[in-house]
Amino acid sequence: MTTEKHIKISNSDRAHVLVQAMPYIKKLSGETIVVKYGGNAMIDDALKEAVMNDIILMQLVSIQVVLVHGGGPEINAMLKKIGKESKFIGGMRYTDAETVEIVQQVLAGKVNKDLVQLLEDKGGKAIGLCGLDGSLLKADKLPAAEDLGFVGEIRDVNAKILEDSLSAGYIPVVSTVAAGYHGEVYNINADVAAARIAASLKARKLILMTDVVGLLRDKDDESSLIPVVTVSDVPKLKREGVISGGMIPKIDCCVEAVRRGVERAHIIDGRTPHSILVELFTDEGIGTMFY
Repeated sequence: MTTEKHIKISNSDRAHVLVQAMPYIKKLSGETIVVKYGGNAMIDDALKEAVMNDIILMQLVSIQVVLVHGGGPEINAMLKKIGKESKFIGGMRYTDAETVEIVQQVLAGKVNKDLVQLLEDKGGKAIGLCGLDGSLLKADKLPAAEDLGFVGEIRDVNAKILEDSLSAGYIPVVSTVAAGYHGEVYNINADVAAARIAASLKARKLILMTDVVGLLRDKDDESSLIPVVTVSDVPKLKREGVISGGMIPKIDCCVEAVRRGVERAHIIDGRTPHSILVELFTDEGIGTMFY
């Protein structure tokens, strides 16, 4: 495992950083934040370590954190191991009966428990859950122009199991498979699940970790980052082509969360170490905020 590079700073600078962060810590203490964890931050060991440290620090300053994770690369690797080709339709994984078993095993088994152990090894308190536990996520088959198999659309979130875990001092780590109403298991998009979970918990913030810096006015120019977007601006930005391609579903999740009562939703660059802390505890923040 690679280790995070440490930068030497003076004790005075350390104190200054803490003082600057204090108003934000005070404002967020006792609040609930849902973090969707995915992309390179799940693959790169140093980034993974930085994210886990960020989550534990948030817990230490009394922020209630729910960590919702994906695991696409791990699923692809397991399917390849058994000689099954990964198939995507419109950006969504085609999930037949055999694939949904693999998805459940990889997400709810290996990936979920590895993250729980990592948080525990670093001194955190974490509990692993999936949508099947306590009927946390209930879903029907996602209606689509082309059949996607066992890909689900969330119909209900049982927030009580998360609230009970948070009240007991745990970080719930949630893998996004859901229970159907007739014994089925469904694969759920992790961004969508995080947005619905955030809304059900009346979370202060939803944070989607991605492999982009945020919403760009010009997709080829990272300096054209749009730091703040109101929900009412989104249709116009879509018409202008500023919101396009793979950003559409992510931003739709942010809009959905805000419309359901989440105060702020953020798309941040998970490739930047400690991007969560930069977003939460600095004046400038990082990425794009939706409200």
